[in-house]
Amino acid sequence: MLDVPASLAPPSIPVVVAFALFAVVSAVLAVGDVRRRRIPDRIVLPAAIVGIILLAVAAAGTGRPSRAAGVALGAAAAFGVCLLVRLARPEAFGGGDVKLAALVGAHLGWFGAEAVASGVALGFVAAGVAGVGVLAAGGRGSDLPFAPFLLLGAWVQVLAEGR
Repeated sequence: MLDVPASLAPPSIPVVVAFALFAVVSAVLAVGDVRRRRIPDRIVLPAAIVGIILLAVAAAGTGRPSRAAGVALGAAAAFGVCLLVRLARPEAFGGGDVKLAALVGAHLGWFGAEAVASGVALGFVAAGVAGVGVLAAGGRGSDLPFAPFLLLGAWVQVLAEGR
């Protein structure tokens, strides 16, 4: 029997389910935020809880409890950073964005702290670039939904980690 390195082993079923759920929820929340400027708690909170549980189960199954810690710390770190932004600029950053950051941070935390920092930073950079574009087009005073940009940064990072 061949001994396959852990990095080449296929992901476990809980990981696949967690990221499949994250993909569906990402699409729903991004579209909803663009259309209604809202990120409903009834979607984001259960998705975060289920994602964290699935990834913790997967971490236990792989014998790498550090991954479970990464998921929890990723959720907490992304939540904390976005909460600080919300407290500094409550008119520009919604509470739903803060809760979404926990969901994003949990999933990026599966890959480690660097993935959390990179994915969230990519989201902020993408939103900043879009904001500059809106200003350049004369859209001063327009508000941009943040969820699509945060999720874009997250998925760019997830895909980069999966290569």
